[in-house]
Amino acid sequence: MKCPRCVQLIYRAAVVCPHCGFGMADSDRMFGDSGVKLRSLTDAAGIFRRNDRDRLEDEMERIGNVFPQVFVAVYTGSVGEMANLRQFGFWLLNRGLFEDVPVEKPNEAGILIVIDPDSKAAGITFGYLLDPFLEEQDTFDCLSRAHAYWLEGRYTEGLLKCLSQLQKLLRKRSRQARRDPERYERKVAIPVAVGDLVRKIREGNRPTVVPSEKVKEVAR
Repeated sequence: MKCPRCVQLIYRAAVVCPHCGFGMADSDRMFGDSGVKLRSLTDAAGIFRRNDRDRLEDEMERIGNVFPQVFVAVYTGSVGEMANLRQFGFWLLNRGLFEDVPVEKPNEAGILIVIDPDSKAAGITFGYLLDPFLEEQDTFDCLSRAHAYWLEGRYTEGLLKCLSQLQKLLRKRSRQARRDPERYERKVAIPVAVGDLVRKIREGNRPTVVPSEKVKEVAR
């Protein structure tokens, strides 16, 4: 993976980044150390209308149906400094309790798109189970498709373009993985403890969580 702070390559098993010392504890100090209950489409910034949300949720669900191993989530809100956008996405994908995501899809298989309309910034964070299939350039390509739309405030159109490109990339990687399975073989299995925690959370035995509204406040 790449460190959310210095963007240097590090091992997933590393507790802290060997280059800059960043770790999950740093994110927790910035944004909170409790799980955050939210839906896969959380529009804290209020930039989508009802019909827009329906269109976006349909497209996100379509991706999940075509690729049942993964899920897509979107969060909009004020994250504050642009330098913290990557760190916020890393934190939210780790702490997010997505109540409408099936139990069998852990956060490690999630793709999170964060949009901050105040700073006109956006980022994509994906779980480590997708490391063999997605790269930084891939996420850049997805965001590039939406860039012109978002600058004009056309967030729904931009996000649909981003999701469309994401689906194309996943289809391409799927074909490549079938042709060359060894190249894409998962080297690190999901930790049992994490899988058990996700299952307990989504089966209703939830820990104390921060309300969705609090995410927006913390991120400012």
